[in-house]
Amino acid sequence: MSTSSDEIRPELCELRDAVRAFADREVAPIAHKLHLAGERIPDSLVDKMMDMGISGVAAPANLGGLGMGAMGAALVTEELSRAWMSVGSVPLYNWSLVQLILQAGTEAQRRKWLPGLISGAIQAAHAGTEAQAGSDAAAIQTKGQRKGGQYVVSGSKLWCTHADRADVISLLCRTSPEPGHNSISLLLLEKPRGDCFVPPKLTGSHIETVGFQGLHSYALYFDGYEVPEENLVGGVEGRGFKQLMSVYEFARMHSAFSSIGVAQAAYEAALDYSKQRVQFGKPICDFQAIRHKLADMATRITAARQLGFLVARRIDAGVRADLEAGMAKLFASEVVQQVCHEALQIHGGMGFAVETPVNRYWLDSAMASIGDGTSEIQREVISRRLLRDG
Repeated sequence: MSTSSDEIRPELCELRDAVRAFADREVAPIAHKLHLAGERIPDSLVDKMMDMGISGVAAPANLGGLGMGAMGAALVTEELSRAWMSVGSVPLYNWSLVQLILQAGTEAQRRKWLPGLISGAIQAAHAGTEAQAGSDAAAIQTKGQRKGGQYVVSGSKLWCTHADRADVISLLCRTSPEPGHNSISLLLLEKPRGDCFVPPKLTGSHIETVGFQGLHSYALYFDGYEVPEENLVGGVEGRGFKQLMSVYEFARMHSAFSSIGVAQAAYEAALDYSKQRVQFGKPICDFQAIRHKLADMATRITAARQLGFLVARRIDAGVRADLEAGMAKLFASEVVQQVCHEALQIHGGMGFAVETPVNRYWLDSAMASIGDGTSEIQREVISRRLLRDG
């Protein structure tokens, strides 16, 4: 059970098949070993992804991208995440920043940043969350004070994923003292690659997690870090919150397909194991309880994928999709947790052993309902929109 080729254009089928082959060949064989060791995704693997054009898959062809749009990004995300959820998230930060600069950047910012972001020569990360500002993004306290031709940044951020490998971080900060959204701006903070950052003005520490290994998240600490004023996204202060919201459809679509990829992997592992595991003289897939679990898993994954495709098609058509993107992210994040739980049950005791990939799928799935907006926030946003428009 996977994406049917008659659902998507031939060139998208070719992209999907190429990425699936790459993931099976380059990612799957090393994923579990690196997961268990807590090691980073190798630079060499990221370089191979960039050489394939994955960083520019959604970008317009006239700018050097593959021109495959949101649907292309969705398919790439599912196939990479099927091999390892962490690898499936590597392109997101470049994709999102490309979308942001295309929609809100100045012409000078487009010239400076888009070629490298699209090719993958420049790697991006995003710093928005703070200790007291998670779902409540407008509560951020990090400041960017304008002095001469620079913004001087002071404060701290949490959960900046990919920060060590990033050359540029899109930073959400306050550029004026007024409370609320209208004093929030987005700065493009340049930094060298590496864990050392730029002490003492920019330091960081790796946040240990139970899952989503390989793509490390960091706490960042800013103490007078300088950002050139030309790196203010759009060139006008106070627009950062709205600018960030403009790429949430894309980011939540990505989250949905990340979940779908992991769910697909867990389903395939459970299906294979159920055929091989013999109890009471027959494969356990001959027992109705197991067969019905597999039926429910496959049904949920297919439904999540179709909802995700709806979002991708709306984005590519230029049609508003924030409601549907929230639904897809919410549904897929809960589907992956249900599917991974059932896959663990089908594996029995071996599912609880860290040596089995299904254990990794289960651990990784826990993050799906938290990152990019918790399930609770998704339900609140969806219900508000339904009540407003209904």
